[in-house]
Amino acid sequence: MTSNDTPRDPHPYVGMWVTADGFIRQELLPNGRYDEARGNLRSAYTGSYTVTGNHLDYVDDTGFTATGDVRDGVLFHEHLVLYRESRP
Repeated sequence: MTSNDTPRDPHPYVGMWVTADGFIRQELLPNGRYDEARGNLRSAYTGSYTVTGNHLDYVDDTGFTATGDVRDGVLFHEHLVLYRESRP
């Protein structure tokens, strides 16, 4: 195994982020992809994201772009406010 084969820990922002009412659920995947559900609509939006510091840049699969910032453990994604889903 070379050093390039060594698995890396996922970025700390990887995981599920949810609005306070639970209607929007955005999962940031370790491979740089995201999957966003809205209500009963699974995968309403999918695409890729990159992280620079506390800033996220999103490009959905249709080419639409958006941004987000994590401040004090809260993800501010355009007009949405998402909270880290508690892990059991």
